[in-house]
Amino acid sequence: MSNDLVPQGCGELLADLKARVRAAQLRAHRIVNTELLALYWSIGTAILERQSTEGWGTRTIHRLADDLRAEFPEMRGFSGRSLQYMATAARAWPDLFDQVGALGAPPRPIAQQAAAQLPWGHVMVLLDRLDDQDDRDWYAAAAVEHGWSRAVLLNQIKNRLRSRAGAAPSNFEARLSRSDSELAQQLTRDPYIFDFLDLTASSSERELEQGLIDQLQHTLSEFGRGFSFVGRQVHFDVEGHDFFIDLLFFHLEQMRYVVVELKVVRFEPEFAGQLGFYVALVDDRLRRDRHAPTVGILLCAAREEAVVQYALTSSAEPIAIANYTYITPTPGALPSGAELAKVVDAALTADADLAIPGAADDVNQ
Repeated sequence: MSNDLVPQGCGELLADLKARVRAAQLRAHRIVNTELLALYWSIGTAILERQSTEGWGTRTIHRLADDLRAEFPEMRGFSGRSLQYMATAARAWPDLFDQVGALGAPPRPIAQQAAAQLPWGHVMVLLDRLDDQDDRDWYAAAAVEHGWSRAVLLNQIKNRLRSRAGAAPSNFEARLSRSDSELAQQLTRDPYIFDFLDLTASSSERELEQGLIDQLQHTLSEFGRGFSFVGRQVHFDVEGHDFFIDLLFFHLEQMRYVVVELKVVRFEPEFAGQLGFYVALVDDRLRRDRHAPTVGILLCAAREEAVVQYALTSSAEPIAIANYTYITPTPGALPSGAELAKVVDAALTADADLAIPGAADDVNQ
């Protein structure tokens, strides 16, 4: 029985080679996705041009789809519905690619538009779920920045993230520098949606806190990118008196502590005083010189805006006050089971079945 010795440095070399392989795979997938999206966009643009000049209708598009499937039987992404998606995408982003070039050459991206960096399945979600182009561009940019999967993108649209992001009333502008107040405001949402918790309006603060900890991954996702959990019921001793912070986070990108207090009742002015006290305490005991000022976020079941504004004005510490809910906003806007099935089925049909290496892997993310 041989006793093979591992040469010194072999482990480090293997780790380096693995990283190189993974990086190459990622680049290859991105290239495949760009080529695929460029192809779909160019087909959609050509269809729009013919519709404009020759009045093509749905019947002609389906005939074109039949001819393409006959010519490329190994590719099952050329249904009539898929071609209509392509035309819709070209109409939504008319300047996504540049078609100037040699005959048969693929279009080239001409702008850093986020939609050009997304898998086709993501683009279909944007087209299906959003009618406003500004909303499409906002969610596309967020999906690229945060690396959202298609399921996460759909969920963020369902939960109306754009209207909630940075929306909590705060006194950041008055208590922080202008540039820092803008950054701190981006950390807030209003309302916070904890639809992943099996709780009701009658649940206690401790049950809410425990639920958020039990579902910490979902909790961090709802608070947003960059949040890191520090602790719950964080204890401080002040002159022999015990104080406990409900939840304490640290934001890795902004390098600041974020104090979160939970109230399962309607907002009362004294809540702002309590949160301000905790913010000052963390700022004094935990904050380092390299850290940005600590901020606080109070989550309550309901609030009156006038009461909140008076409380914010009187608070000496930077705090925000937001509502939370266990249900998604505007229930009528939620996709039905049939709508969800349509989105998933269309994406799988258009991309996963294409005989292009890597395309199926990419679209299913």
